[in-house]
Amino acid sequence: MKFCSACGHTLVYKIPAEDSRPRYVCENCRTIHYQNPKVICGCIATWQDRILLCRRAIEPRYGFWTLPAGFMENGESCAEGAQRETWEEAQAQVEGLQLYCLFDIPHIHQIHLMYRGQLRDGGFGVGAESLETALFREEELPWDQLAFPSITHTLRHFVADRVHGQFPLHSQLLQPTSWERPGPH
Repeated sequence: MKFCSACGHTLVYKIPAEDSRPRYVCENCRTIHYQNPKVICGCIATWQDRILLCRRAIEPRYGFWTLPAGFMENGESCAEGAQRETWEEAQAQVEGLQLYCLFDIPHIHQIHLMYRGQLRDGGFGVGAESLETALFREEELPWDQLAFPSITHTLRHFVADRVHGQFPLHSQLLQPTSWERPGPH
């Protein structure tokens, strides 16, 4: 950030009085500009024994496979965000959503919340941010073509949990991988 969104003056990066972290501060109007993690909501949507995946039509990771997921919007719950993203990316309606995986990813300032749900009628399509969508059986999952570590971990948990028929909440801290670069995003 370079300029104050309240008054337009140049910002300074410093620790404000009575704070413990550096923030962007406007010394003209005294506004403190807080920056907080982004929340990503997504869904492992199933139909019978298959899992819905989307092949990304946008960067980062263009052409790689992912679960439908994206940034949560203001005014929606996390579950509503997962439902919306599933519709936007795969033209699919999901129901019976249950929080399944929570990933803390501090090096990119994100939190990923992945839900489990079922396709309402088995129908799906291709949204604007997807090149294609498909239902995969476990043995068909494109493990070496998955877009993000949180997607890989979610699918690994799901495959393991499905054997026992129990799906506990998984919470995990993810560290940088070879394709991620720490820093602001």
